Amino acid sequence: MKKILIIDDEPSIRSAVRMILKYENYVTAEAGTGADGVAAVEKDEELDAVLCDVKMPGMDGLEALATIKESRADLPVIMISGHGTVETAVEATRRGAFDFLEKPLDRDRLLLTIRNALGQSDLVHENEALRKGIADQYRIVGDSPGIQALRATIERVADTDARILITGENGTGKELVARNLHLLSSRRDAAWVDVNCAAIPSELIESELFGHEKGAFTGADGRKIGKFELADKGTLFLDEIGDMPLAAQAKVLRVLEESKVQRVGGDAAIPIEVRVVAATNKDLEHEVAEGNFREDLFYRLNVIPLRVPPLRERGDDVIELFSRFLLQACKKYRRETMRLASSAATHLRTQQWSGNVRELRNLSERVALLVADNELTKESFGTLGKQKPASIGDESLFAIPSFELFKETAERLYLKRKLDDNGWNIKRTSELLGMQRSNLYKKIERYALKDAGDDPV
Repeated sequence: MKKILIIDDEPSIRSAVRMILKYENYVTAEAGTGADGVAAVEKDEELDAVLCDVKMPGMDGLEALATIKESRADLPVIMISGHGTVETAVEATRRGAFDFLEKPLDRDRLLLTIRNALGQSDLVHENEALRKGIADQYRIVGDSPGIQALRATIERVADTDARILITGENGTGKELVARNLHLLSSRRDAAWVDVNCAAIPSELIESELFGHEKGAFTGADGRKIGKFELADKGTLFLDEIGDMPLAAQAKVLRVLEESKVQRVGGDAAIPIEVRVVAATNKDLEHEVAEGNFREDLFYRLNVIPLRVPPLRERGDDVIELFSRFLLQACKKYRRETMRLASSAATHLRTQQWSGNVRELRNLSERVALLVADNELTKESFGTLGKQKPASIGDESLFAIPSFELFKETAERLYLKRKLDDNGWNIKRTSELLGMQRSNLYKKIERYALKDAGDDPV
């Protein structure tokens, strides 16, 4: 139930408002002076709104309003007065009042104003919670020197339009770094568009990036808007840029130089304003020397280089990351929270983690599914740590609590293995599986399968 504070020096007014609100299932609190009202706000964090008289002895309503807003800017305050003037209403609004009502109070208008104030307040709190959730989801975890330096550089360059090239091994969290660059920039409310250049067949990549017009090629039954256009005013993340065909590289370079895009089969040059962030697990300077990557495009992208350190260089970050992943996995698979014993922590520190953060997350999921005890020790890992995923015939898989969850787990492991075996070539994998590419893409999205890590780094 919502709680409303009534501040008025007239007991009869407080009583009348209290009765109106009581019948609408509101909880009320009262104060007879502005000073008492301010004290009540500071003491009671459960208040959802305030009704405050303007004319009161001592601290008047406008002064009380200003003081309340200093401590609780999110708390809606509705001012009421029997001597209302335009000047008073304007001043109340300037100081942060939600609305201004004149006495005698009209019951319907009072209730409508309160509902509107509470609705706006709820929306503000929901947005704050959403932003906090996003921030938590993409938080860069760890305090190792390499991660501290990475975070500091991200904060310095995020709110600029400088192009950034993120490098690092598979599974280190390059996409997460790109997400942070977007969320910490002035483009945070605009589009975020990501493209995995390694997962798109070479014959389709230009259509994906630049779009196409109807009839541009066989199968082009309608106009398609490309990723560059979709990212207009926002951020375009080109993941695994080192796998992009040379022909597409030339066209990307032209877009970066001219800030215009031309759809496949079209003549119009469409202006765009996009920040491009790219990532790769390859040594692009070596690729340039080998003739596999354009030197001019490399220098266009590599304005600010960011290296994401591998997990083996991050010391105790592995413990914090694993604990975070394990908590998430326990919630996901509906089991009790597991505790990490010191022997388990020591075991985690001594591993090489060739698969980096992605490997660590996968291990946490397998532990949550297959380890029965709630305290995780070194012995609990058994053969989980560095061996291949358990086979369907493995007795430990029968610890999974439901048949539906068992099927999902098996399908996830199977698809991930097949994609890895085929170098994440979607076309080849779908053909080997006898599955349409569109269905494979849907399952990749459903199970959040990725070749490169985008987990908290």
